[in-house]
Amino acid sequence: MYDFPLDVVVHETAGRAVTVSRVTVTVSGPAGIRLGDETWSASQIGSAGFSTNLPGNGELRYHFVPRKSVPDDRLFGSVRAELRVDAYDETSTPTSASTTVTVTR
Repeated sequence: MYDFPLDVVVHETAGRAVTVSRVTVTVSGPAGIRLGDETWSASQIGSAGFSTNLPGNGELRYHFVPRKSVPDDRLFGSVRAELRVDAYDETSTPTSASTTVTVTR
């Protein structure tokens, strides 16, 4: 079992308040093989003590530590994770942002 601590920083740059509805992490291994995923809904984010309301030109920081089983340590040589944040603005217009990071042991 391994802990995979990750920090997600969300910046709003258009000057409009947004509400985070979901944060998703999808982990892929060699040749793009999907190894797993984790999703935190707005209610789960709130239960963890984090705000989901982001003011215009503001910033939110989330810290998650999912614990997962890794069947073979050699997978750490080529694992990446896509982080995606889904949100909506004050007019209920949806928006999202994503980035890909490498996972190291």
